[in-house]
Amino acid sequence: MELREALRQISEIRACVARSEMFRGYRSATVGFSAVIGMIAAAFQSQWVATPATDLGRYLVGWVSVAAVSVIVVAAEFIWRSEINGAGRSRQMTRLAVEQFAPCIVVGALMTLSIYRYAPQVGWMLPGLWALIFGLGVFASYRLMPRQVFWVGAYYIACGCGCLQWGQGGNAFSPWLMFITFGGGQLLSAAILYWYLERPDAR
Repeated sequence: MELREALRQISEIRACVARSEMFRGYRSATVGFSAVIGMIAAAFQSQWVATPATDLGRYLVGWVSVAAVSVIVVAAEFIWRSEINGAGRSRQMTRLAVEQFAPCIVVGALMTLSIYRYAPQVGWMLPGLWALIFGLGVFASYRLMPRQVFWVGAYYIACGCGCLQWGQGGNAFSPWLMFITFGGGQLLSAAILYWYLERPDAR
């Protein structure tokens, strides 16, 4: 009985340590903001580029700008919270989170540039490939997050496969691909962050 009690206490201690090590730099407000601007961009896509298949550069400028704004907002949140919390474990966790997610951003940027320069005929695949790479980034960093974030990564992977399957022909570059994939994925992320990290009962 003493052994069982000791094991139970050890399990509780480990759970407390895991909660204390959870990265809290991502916030539901900033993630939700990225979802909103992505949805707005999808709604107005046809106005800034009528035929993406023949004007891939303009299409990319629009969506890369949306991604850049989202990254800047999240980075500003990281910096602000790092300054508030000061040096120590918080900054180490921020650095680790960036190191885990940054490769997917770099790979996505290089892939996009390569397709634009050397294979624009397969540009219709970009929404699906973006989603797959982003999903891998989520999987790479979700261990620092609430375990439910796993389903965000799964959502992006599923949407990426769906975009590659159904985003061809007449559906190529459809704004609904980005609306559902990234708008929905970021809204799901924001909901999970709020429910499991930020609401009073979760602390």
